[in-house]
Formats: sequence, C-alpha cells, structure tokens
Amino acid sequence: MRQLLKQFVVKYVGGHERTLDPTDSHEKYKKSGLTEEEAVLIRRKIKNAFDENKIYRNNTLCLDDLSDHIKENRYKVSQVINTFFSKNFYSFLNEYRIEEAKDLLVEDPSLSVKAIMYEVGFNSKNSFYSAFKKTTGYSPNDYRTAVNTGFDRQQEMQMA
Repeated sequence: MRQLLKQFVVKYVGGHERTLDPTDSHEKYKKSGLTEEEAVLIRRKIKNAFDENKIYRNNTLCLDDLSDHIKENRYKVSQVINTFFSKNFYSFLNEYRIEEAKDLLVEDPSLSVKAIMYEVGFNSKNSFYSAFKKTTGYSPNDYRTAVNTGFDRQQEMQMA
C-alpha cells in the first residue's frame, strides 16, 4: 500500500501538488502514529465537511469544532491539513471562505459585500478584506466590478 500511495499526486483547492504519503511531508510528524490509511480517511472527511457540509460558514469554527464534526483527533486533523494541503487550519479555512465569497460576488450582485462576508463565515470586515485581497489581489468591491465589466479572461484565470 505504501508504494502505491507514493505514486499518486493530489491537487487540492490551492492548486499545489502533494504526495499522498503524509509521513514524508513534515519531520515533526515522523512519530505521530498517523497511518497513511487514516490520513486518507481523515482527508476525505475534511473535504466532505468543507465541500458538502460547508462547515466553513460557521463564523466561530476552530480546529476543535472541525475535529468534533468529523469525529477525529484534533492533532491528526491538524497534521492532515498541514501535510496534504500545505497550510495551517486558518489558511485552509479562509481559502474556502474566499472561494465562496468570489462566487457570491459574481452570482448575486444584489448582495452587499457585508452580507457576503457574514454568509461565508467572516466576523470582521478587516479580516475579510485582508484575506480577500491576499487571495485575489483585489478588494471585494473591485473584484465584483472587474468581473462584471469583463476584465480580460487571463486575469480571471489567475484569480481562480
């Protein structure tokens, strides 16, 4: 199984590639006891919680809440996020929130930026604007305007 898993590469929301062997990713996890099979299962549960259950919309969500939701040990959940997705929990969480915010900004122009901010799980205008600009290079209002006025397709692809 170990040899088989090492052959595969996973693409995730951020577009980076990671091997399926979580023990190869971080020296600090070498003795964690997390097996490859457990890691793959936990990764699937995390993806389901975010993609299907949209747990990221909970504005008080923390690692403990996610761990409780998927019924897994918080340290193993953290290890899977760090190794499979190459980011910490809050970066992973914000990535999902910003992706949905981008969709809502384009799909429903009648929604205010503030309403979208709350809808996707942010509590603070500053943290929302900061995360949005870091991800897209635009403020939410500028992003909406740029998309709605048909800015060039190549630029849009870079933001996706």
